[in-house]
Amino acid sequence: MLPAGDFLTHEAAMKSYLLLAHRAIDEFNRLIGWMLAGLLLVMTVLIFWQVFARFVVGSPLFFSDEIARFAMLWLTFLGVGYAYRKGTLISVDILLEHAGKKLARLLRIAVILCSTLFAFIMIKYGYDLMGRVASQTAPSTRISMMWPYMAIPAGGVVIMINSLGLLLDEALDIPNQSKQGVN
Repeated sequence: MLPAGDFLTHEAAMKSYLLLAHRAIDEFNRLIGWMLAGLLLVMTVLIFWQVFARFVVGSPLFFSDEIARFAMLWLTFLGVGYAYRKGTLISVDILLEHAGKKLARLLRIAVILCSTLFAFIMIKYGYDLMGRVASQTAPSTRISMMWPYMAIPAGGVVIMINSLGLLLDEALDIPNQSKQGVN
């Protein structure tokens, strides 16, 4: 059995490691946010250029709509994990509003664990799906269909990392970011 002073030292060290992991996940999400902004920029430029080329120049691009669709896939799957961490996904929280503090905390942890299971399924089956479509190519760009389908397991990884971040929020008693107005 540890003396009381050693226990407090170990508890403080554990909390500092958890805070370090929490900050790392926040930095990961900052990077994901910039990637989402870049994907949205690519989609906007390609679609604008497609409309301009078709109606002004009279010669539409043959690849822009396909790349824009692929960017939209990546934007969706990465964005859902980002929004999950920020607490901006639509949710039914009537039980949380009427439950006591302890029950609400248990419900939040149960939702996080279910989300982690869903993310694991996305990673596993998304990876399997990638293998099945790797030999197929996109009609316009001729790239392997593995690249657009890679968004599924990548999104699962983002959800899983952010599930860990939400569990850390619960362990460290950090309030939900969406309730603070931080998006």
